[in-house]
Amino acid sequence: MKKVIDFINLSYQEMFTKVNWPTGANLTNQTTLVLVASIIFALLIGIMDFGFESLLKVFYNL
Repeated sequence: MKKVIDFINLSYQEMFTKVNWPTGANLTNQTTLVLVASIIFALLIGIMDFGFESLLKVFYNL
């Protein structure tokens, strides 16, 4: 049981002394970047899907 308690204490100490937590502004900037990039990639994939669908409709209607 002592090993488990030691592990929990060391983990707790490491979380507050060794981990480099991002600032609020940094976290907001990174979140915004990920959100914008995700929207752009979703739009690109949607446009490609629409284009391939249109191309296949033309091909099969020949």
